[in-house]
Amino acid sequence: MEYAGFPDWSEAASARRVPISLDRTYHCAPQILYFRPWRQWMLLYQWTDGSRTPEEFGPAFSVLDDPGRPETLSRPVHLFPRKPQGVDGWLDFWLVCDARHAYLFFTSLDGRMWRTRTRLQDFPRGWEAPVVALRADIFEASHTYRLKGQDRWLTIVEAQDGGRRLYKAYLASSLDGEWRPLADSRENPFASAANVEFAAGVAPWTDSISHGELLREGADETMTLDPRRLRFLFQGCSAADRTGKEYGQFPWRIGLLEATASPWIP
Repeated sequence: MEYAGFPDWSEAASARRVPISLDRTYHCAPQILYFRPWRQWMLLYQWTDGSRTPEEFGPAFSVLDDPGRPETLSRPVHLFPRKPQGVDGWLDFWLVCDARHAYLFFTSLDGRMWRTRTRLQDFPRGWEAPVVALRADIFEASHTYRLKGQDRWLTIVEAQDGGRRLYKAYLASSLDGEWRPLADSRENPFASAANVEFAAGVAPWTDSISHGELLREGADETMTLDPRRLRFLFQGCSAADRTGKEYGQFPWRIGLLEATASPWIP
């Protein structure tokens, strides 16, 4: 993981990048938030705890004094004492809260998005047994948000189209409710090569929209965003970039999408 801070997106490419070395083992897929019940900044991520035998992979968090000071991050803390039974694979963990519960969503690379929850006052312990929240043609990296001014929640989740990646979208009236398809096909995606245009003067550089995060209204645990101003930070690369390489060798670059219209959200 790395940190970069800048006052404007136009300065992102020149910003100093600071590696975040919380542990010598694997840690990746960060999510930053201000957890109001603790009045504390928090970084959630996936982590391999090498001190356990066997090594344990799962969701972990660190707290920090300020999001602009990654050097203040605390040592990793596991959310679960052990991997829950009945869950074969889990990765790309995402925390989002309503007024009573903290919810953790994750995917398992097999068309399933999972959900577990705990009472806010019990966080980071007290998690219920995970259940499948969504079954669809999806892959990984689900991110869930509260829609500003609405009693609805939006989940976007990465899918595959051959060697390319795209994002699909689903709506629910509550975090423990049913996720209904919103933009969940290759013909009608949330974001893919099929519905993305490059800005004037920008040479096409990606055919994949991968591991993206919508920019929120604020920073708290409700993950609230304005559906009328959708901006989507993502990683991308071209088919030529991927040819002859394993996934870990792809030269991902960071891009920013801005919705020109969102007719599917009233």
